Amino acid sequence: MGDYFRPDSLSDALTLLSKKKLTVIAGGTDYFPKNVGKPMGDPLLDIAAVKSLSGIIQSDEGWEIGPTTTWSKILKADLPSLFDGLKSAAKEIGGRQIQNSGTIGGNVCNASPAADGIPVLMTLNAFVEVSHVQGTRRIAIGDFILGNRQTRLQSNEILTNILIPHTDPLRTRSAFYKVGSRRYLVISTIMVAGMVEWNDQFEVTNCKIAVGSCSSVAVRLNELEQALVGLKLSEGLANKMIVDHFAELTPLTDLRATAEYRKSSAFALVKGLLNDWSPINGA
Repeated sequence: MGDYFRPDSLSDALTLLSKKKLTVIAGGTDYFPKNVGKPMGDPLLDIAAVKSLSGIIQSDEGWEIGPTTTWSKILKADLPSLFDGLKSAAKEIGGRQIQNSGTIGGNVCNASPAADGIPVLMTLNAFVEVSHVQGTRRIAIGDFILGNRQTRLQSNEILTNILIPHTDPLRTRSAFYKVGSRRYLVISTIMVAGMVEWNDQFEVTNCKIAVGSCSSVAVRLNELEQALVGLKLSEGLANKMIVDHFAELTPLTDLRATAEYRKSSAFALVKGLLNDWSPINGA
């Protein structure tokens, strides 16, 4: 087996990473299953013991989620409705054992097209903070993910924070829906996340909708979002959808689904999402 390091401070972790080529892990729920039956030769940097990288706090800028925060901790956290979509995604990620060990940062850095957390974070306008021994930089989540298993993270960097801006908790709703071969414990065939904000007249002031597992990276439906801004939530938002709003999706046919099924499922899930928002009318 290769070298294994488990520092308890971020500075020690970054120093090690600046001197050695290491594979960074936390929960290991992606890394270890991928290497079943193979010699464990990779030198590993386990950051799970770095306490400053775990937890959820509210700051002046918004909300900060440490990358080693597990899905179980997200589910148990007392969070506003802005995070309903993220909690729904957390509930869908594997079984209890995976939720207890798997981390939000690992989900982001693994950058799978089927990563449940990424579409949600895109709709929350999330930024990631990455650190190296010389300092830190911030990158919008949509710019951080480059493709299938590809990110902007450099070999000497660690994802150290996920930042989500504040919204009005009384005028915000978020949601997450997915389709798989069964209800739980399954890789997503298609998933949709959405966030909506409204004003005193119940008009949409901000809307974000993202589709995952239907392209190499999750895709925002920008044209649909723009079409919904200014409409009243009670007007039947789903009626504004057209097929052209989904033109940026590039689904593939694989063992789990055909391209046609994925695209039609994306349309159906977004329609359900918008129909669920319509009853918000102050009654």
